[in-house]
Amino acid sequence: MARAFVAWLAVPEQRDWVDVGCGTGALLHAIAETRNPRSIVGIDASPGFVEYAKSRVAHPGVRFEVGDARSLPRETGSADAAVAGLLLNFVPEPVQALAEMTRVVRPGGAVAAYVWDYAGKMELMRYFWDAAVALDPDAESLDEGRRFPICHPTPLAAVMAQAGLTDVEVRPIDIPTRFRDFDDYWSPFLGGQGPAPGYVMSLEEGRRAALRERIRSTLPRTSGGSIDLVARAWAVRGRRR
Repeated sequence: MARAFVAWLAVPEQRDWVDVGCGTGALLHAIAETRNPRSIVGIDASPGFVEYAKSRVAHPGVRFEVGDARSLPRETGSADAAVAGLLLNFVPEPVQALAEMTRVVRPGGAVAAYVWDYAGKMELMRYFWDAAVALDPDAESLDEGRRFPICHPTPLAAVMAQAGLTDVEVRPIDIPTRFRDFDDYWSPFLGGQGPAPGYVMSLEEGRRAALRERIRSTLPRTSGGSIDLVARAWAVRGRRR
């Protein structure tokens, strides 16, 4: 996903980047490998993520800082591109985060982000929550497709415009996701981390088994038994005036 996103942005080589909410470094890694950047600053609120990303991304121009997306520790107009991968749904004030990203890029610079299409073609999660809500209507409050209003193109473009960006474009990026069999699909939900795994592990065994079988019955299968799904993200980009 990160590589497809960076390719779509088409920022020229030897430019200065800021990756806001860099997490474990997937987007940083894609920028470093494909765009020959002059510099990249990775910023995340979690010191643990910053330390992990440092261990993953080896590039002479990479630096890391701990910071809040809503108040970036960067000078105004210090970058050519500011990007955020899978961050905006989890920031309490996404417009403020985008306004800060806009501030740190130079006039004409790119501000871009992507979020999972939780309400539609992020099929790994859609099959899960559709089954969970069918069995337990109270699970609807945990469904990311309902909790995150900007996982749709129109509101995603709107928050970019509210942050003062122009020439806003939104497009889907679809990545095929193949699971060998149902156990390959189901096992990540047993980890207990995040809304869906946390919900699974909160169920008593009988209800967990009922959910498992409900999902198993709805997932599409190939003739070879694999489960081929789509992971869609909505990518958005704009330009600073």
